[in-house]
Amino acid sequence: METVVWSKPEHERAGTPLLVMLHGYGTDESRMSKLFDSLPPEFSCAALRGPKEIGDHYGWFLLDYFLTHDFADVIASTNAVFGWIESVKDRHSSVSLLGFSQGMAMASTLLRLRPDQFRAVVGLSGFVLDNELLAMSESFSSRPPFFWGRDKGDVVINDAAAEHTEEWLHRNTALTARTYPGMGHSISKAELVDVSAFLRHYVLR
Repeated sequence: METVVWSKPEHERAGTPLLVMLHGYGTDESRMSKLFDSLPPEFSCAALRGPKEIGDHYGWFLLDYFLTHDFADVIASTNAVFGWIESVKDRHSSVSLLGFSQGMAMASTLLRLRPDQFRAVVGLSGFVLDNELLAMSESFSSRPPFFWGRDKGDVVINDAAAEHTEEWLHRNTALTARTYPGMGHSISKAELVDVSAFLRHYVLR
């Protein structure tokens, strides 16, 4: 990845759990780096910039209102993130993922392809891709811990995507699901408190 913002300087990262943070569509890594102070300080957080230019901002793959996607775009971005993780993971005690909106689609795709590589996954106001090729590649030996936070009234994630996401998460993960009425398509302080508790329990315990 060409642009990565870290929560810690390099000399403080060795042996810490890594939290890879993936932003939403049409934004950038600064959306995630603003959350650093609200997450457990034991983690080395890395906010990555998506490779796809979306106007003056970035994303992981092209997306429309109906959340349709090009599978080749998805795999290209996924492989780029995997390559970056491979370059740093040996310096850390574990690797976990946090994705917002389209970043949750990326985080869950990474999990689907290499489930044993990640300690825990957090998805915020996002969705899991409805894709037959991904479904065929899934091979979970156990149910990975997954936190899913959202507002059921979020108009950005359509009902079909939310229903598919809920069904997939219940079938494949050890799910912690929380809803935050009135939050909309965003991230709330109360949600970050719950995310921090989840990460402490499943990664730091």
